[in-house]
Amino acid sequence: MIDEGRPLFLQIAEAIEGSIVDGSLSEDTQAPSTNELAAFYRINPATAAKGVAMLTDKGVLIKRRGIGMFVAVGARDILLRERRTVFADRFIDPLLAEARTLGLDAEDLAALLRERADGAASTALTEGNRA
Repeated sequence: MIDEGRPLFLQIAEAIEGSIVDGSLSEDTQAPSTNELAAFYRINPATAAKGVAMLTDKGVLIKRRGIGMFVAVGARDILLRERRTVFADRFIDPLLAEARTLGLDAEDLAALLRERADGAASTALTEGNRA
């Protein structure tokens, strides 16, 4: 899980965010402590704390005094909105720019997406039947 090329605290924050988005860490439940994260990932607790602090600043985690860190109510929505924005910036904007270059309009793009999605779905079904 650890990628040597990226700051560890960001990877810790992203791992927690991923758990919130996929539902394995539910809203209003206790998040792993910095010491638990440090032991699990074999990193300095200060590094884990920096990742947790980043999520606290973002409003994803809240501190309950004397108890620990908890996933904020609405955290999943915050993260999904953020990920949608990043997705659009990273994938949709370049797609639209290339579509304009090729003379494709929104209907053409929608048709291509449906065609590819249908093809991917049928491929997944075929591969699932082989397993």
